[in-house]
Amino acid sequence: MKLYHGSNVMIEQVDFSQSHPFKDFGCGFYLTDNLKHARNMATRRMQRAGGQACVTTFEFDLEAALNDLKVKIFERPCEEWAEFVMLNRNEEIPHPAHDYDIVIGPIADDSVAISFLLFKDGFITISELIRRLEYRELSIQYFFHNDAAVSYLKRK
Repeated sequence: MKLYHGSNVMIEQVDFSQSHPFKDFGCGFYLTDNLKHARNMATRRMQRAGGQACVTTFEFDLEAALNDLKVKIFERPCEEWAEFVMLNRNEEIPHPAHDYDIVIGPIADDSVAISFLLFKDGFITISELIRRLEYRELSIQYFFHNDAAVSYLKRK
Protein backbone atom coordinates (compact mmCIF):
# COMPACT_ATOMS: atom_id res chain seq x y z
CA MET A 1 0.00 0.00 0.00
CA LYS A 2 1.10 3.59 -0.58
CA LEU A 3 1.75 5.83 2.41
CA TYR A 4 2.70 9.51 2.46
CA HIS A 5 4.75 11.75 4.71
CA GLY A 6 4.19 15.50 4.50
CA SER A 7 7.08 17.72 5.57
CA ASN A 8 9.17 20.72 4.59
CA VAL A 9 11.91 18.44 3.19
CA MET A 10 11.97 15.22 1.18
CA ILE A 11 12.68 12.19 3.35
CA GLU A 12 15.68 10.32 2.00
CA GLN A 13 16.10 8.24 5.13
CA VAL A 14 14.05 8.08 8.33
CA ASP A 15 15.83 9.94 11.13
CA PHE A 16 14.23 9.28 14.51
CA SER A 17 16.20 12.16 16.05
CA GLN A 18 13.81 14.46 14.14
CA SER A 19 10.76 12.87 15.81
CA HIS A 20 8.82 14.75 18.45
CA PRO A 21 7.64 13.22 21.74
CA PHE A 22 4.11 13.17 23.12
CA LYS A 23 2.33 12.62 19.81
CA ASP A 24 -0.76 10.40 19.35
CA PHE A 25 1.14 7.12 19.24
CA GLY A 26 4.46 8.28 20.69
CA CYS A 27 7.78 9.47 19.37
CA GLY A 28 8.39 7.98 15.93
CA PHE A 29 7.87 8.34 12.18
CA TYR A 30 4.31 9.07 11.02
CA LEU A 31 2.69 8.53 7.64
CA THR A 32 -0.85 8.54 6.25
CA ASP A 33 -2.66 6.78 3.43
CA ASN A 34 -4.42 10.08 2.62
CA LEU A 35 -2.45 12.13 0.08
CA LYS A 36 -4.55 15.25 0.71
CA HIS A 37 -3.82 15.07 4.42
CA ALA A 38 -0.07 14.63 3.73
CA ARG A 39 -0.11 17.69 1.45
CA ASN A 40 -1.84 19.73 4.17
CA MET A 41 0.75 18.58 6.72
CA ALA A 42 3.57 19.54 4.35
CA THR A 43 2.12 23.02 3.90
CA ARG A 44 1.70 23.52 7.65
CA ARG A 45 5.26 22.33 8.33
CA MET A 46 6.65 24.65 5.64
CA GLN A 47 4.75 27.61 7.10
CA ARG A 48 6.17 26.93 10.58
CA ALA A 49 9.73 25.95 9.71
CA GLY A 50 10.45 27.22 6.18
CA GLY A 51 11.71 25.05 3.38
CA GLN A 52 9.46 23.64 0.68
CA ALA A 53 6.22 21.68 1.08
CA CYS A 54 7.14 18.10 0.15
CA VAL A 55 5.33 14.79 0.20
CA THR A 56 7.48 11.66 0.26
CA THR A 57 5.79 8.45 -0.93
CA PHE A 58 6.53 5.03 0.53
CA GLU A 59 5.33 1.53 -0.24
CA PHE A 60 4.40 -0.40 2.93
CA ASP A 61 4.13 -4.18 3.21
CA LEU A 62 1.51 -4.47 5.96
CA GLU A 63 1.05 -8.24 5.59
CA ALA A 64 4.74 -8.93 6.16
CA ALA A 65 4.86 -6.50 9.09
CA LEU A 66 1.85 -8.21 10.71
CA ASN A 67 3.71 -11.54 10.53
CA ASP A 68 6.99 -10.26 11.97
CA LEU A 69 6.36 -7.28 14.25
CA LYS A 70 4.19 -6.18 17.16
CA VAL A 71 1.44 -4.17 15.44
CA LYS A 72 -1.58 -2.46 16.99
CA ILE A 73 -4.49 -1.45 14.74
CA PHE A 74 -7.37 0.82 15.79
CA GLU A 75 -10.08 0.52 13.14
CA ARG A 76 -12.00 3.57 14.39
CA PRO A 77 -12.16 5.94 17.35
CA CYS A 78 -13.00 3.95 20.48
CA GLU A 79 -12.32 4.18 24.20
CA GLU A 80 -9.16 2.07 23.91
CA TRP A 81 -7.83 4.36 21.13
CA ALA A 82 -8.63 7.54 23.10
CA GLU A 83 -6.94 6.18 26.23
CA PHE A 84 -3.91 5.12 24.13
CA VAL A 85 -3.61 8.61 22.60
CA MET A 86 -3.93 10.26 26.02
CA LEU A 87 -1.26 7.91 27.42
CA ASN A 88 1.19 8.82 24.66
CA ARG A 89 0.50 12.54 25.07
CA ASN A 90 1.00 12.40 28.85
CA GLU A 91 4.23 14.23 29.67
CA GLU A 92 4.14 13.09 33.31
CA ILE A 93 4.88 9.39 32.71
CA PRO A 94 7.97 7.59 31.37
CA HIS A 95 8.13 7.13 27.60
CA PRO A 96 7.83 5.19 25.43
CA ALA A 97 4.43 4.39 26.86
CA HIS A 98 4.02 1.18 24.80
CA ASP A 99 6.13 -1.48 23.10
CA TYR A 100 4.45 -1.70 19.67
CA ASP A 101 6.65 -1.51 16.58
CA ILE A 102 3.82 -0.12 14.44
CA VAL A 103 0.52 1.49 15.40
CA ILE A 104 -2.25 2.25 12.89
CA GLY A 105 -5.32 4.29 13.69
CA PRO A 106 -7.22 7.57 13.42
CA ILE A 107 -5.36 10.86 13.70
CA ALA A 108 -6.33 12.96 16.70
CA ASP A 109 -5.43 16.16 14.86
CA ASP A 110 -6.15 19.82 15.60
CA SER A 111 -9.80 19.40 14.61
CA VAL A 112 -10.39 17.14 17.63
CA ALA A 113 -7.94 18.75 20.06
CA ILE A 114 -10.67 20.66 21.90
CA SER A 115 -12.59 17.45 22.62
CA PHE A 116 -9.42 15.79 23.95
CA LEU A 117 -8.73 18.79 26.20
CA LEU A 118 -12.29 18.71 27.53
CA PHE A 119 -11.86 15.02 28.33
CA LYS A 120 -8.42 15.50 29.89
CA ASP A 121 -9.72 18.30 32.11
CA GLY A 122 -12.72 16.24 33.21
CA PHE A 123 -15.46 18.26 31.49
CA ILE A 124 -16.65 15.34 29.33
CA THR A 125 -16.55 11.58 29.77
CA ILE A 126 -14.63 9.23 27.53
CA SER A 127 -17.97 8.06 26.10
CA GLU A 128 -18.82 11.66 25.15
CA LEU A 129 -15.35 12.08 23.60
CA ILE A 130 -15.88 9.00 21.42
CA ARG A 131 -19.41 10.12 20.47
CA ARG A 132 -18.01 13.46 19.28
CA LEU A 133 -15.32 11.73 17.21
CA GLU A 134 -17.55 9.09 15.62
CA TYR A 135 -19.11 11.63 13.29
CA ARG A 136 -15.86 13.12 12.04
CA GLU A 137 -14.05 11.83 9.00
CA LEU A 138 -10.66 11.18 10.56
CA SER A 139 -7.59 10.33 8.50
CA ILE A 140 -5.61 7.23 9.37
CA GLN A 141 -2.02 7.49 10.57
CA TYR A 142 0.70 4.87 10.45
CA PHE A 143 3.26 5.12 13.25
CA PHE A 144 6.70 3.49 12.92
CA HIS A 145 8.49 3.24 16.24
CA ASN A 146 11.89 1.80 15.37
CA ASP A 147 14.30 0.65 12.65
CA ALA A 148 12.68 -2.80 12.49
CA ALA A 149 9.34 -1.16 11.65
CA VAL A 150 10.85 1.24 9.10
CA SER A 151 12.49 -1.70 7.31
CA TYR A 152 8.99 -2.51 5.93
CA LEU A 153 8.87 0.83 4.11
CA LYS A 154 10.32 1.33 0.64
CA ARG A 155 10.72 4.88 -0.64
CA LYS A 156 9.05 5.47 -4.03
